[in-house]
Amino acid sequence: MTPPDSIQSISTVPENWLACHDCDLLIEREELPVGFKASCPRCGQSLYQNKRNSVERSFALSITGLLLFVPANLLPVMSLQILGLQQSTTIYQGALAIFKEGLYWTASLVFIASIVVPLAKILLMLFVSGSLYLKQYTPLLPYAFRYYHYLDEWGMLEVYMLGILVSVVKLKGMATVIPDTGLICFVGLLLVTTLLSSMMDEEDFWERIEHGLDNRGS
Repeated sequence: MTPPDSIQSISTVPENWLACHDCDLLIEREELPVGFKASCPRCGQSLYQNKRNSVERSFALSITGLLLFVPANLLPVMSLQILGLQQSTTIYQGALAIFKEGLYWTASLVFIASIVVPLAKILLMLFVSGSLYLKQYTPLLPYAFRYYHYLDEWGMLEVYMLGILVSVVKLKGMATVIPDTGLICFVGLLLVTTLLSSMMDEEDFWERIEHGLDNRGS
């Protein structure tokens, strides 16, 4: 059982203090200039960073990602020429081909990790960043932002891209491999999702959500 003194000390910790994610050291949160990063003095873990125009950039990147998602998944990724025959395939057709081979669990995992989860992440970030940019605060914002982080562990566009590169290297000596428009859009989508994660200021997002909902309720 926690002693009363400990309960009182925890309840009196100011709101501008935060705990390190690694060593749980309590640190007073200070305002940082744009581009600077705060680190834990004990373990060196990165705590937060003040990023310029985080909401605006996230909103723009989400729209760009949504525009790239459709051609990246529906247009041919590459064409294969062998013995005078040419065949092209898309990401969706690749998952469907695995399913037809009887590898149902593998096909489902590829479909979810390469199509469903990336689309859900883009839509969630578009909803959150768009709502903050337009100052439209709804009770769904905290849940949407939290689920975005949950889905971040299932996004495997980088692994899928690595698989494409391995396939190109192995097939290069057997046939002519021609990159198609879908591959260009897929690479663009991969860059957008990477930039979206690196440019997002989580502290700023949570603060705007909290203040917006508080002002909405008052």
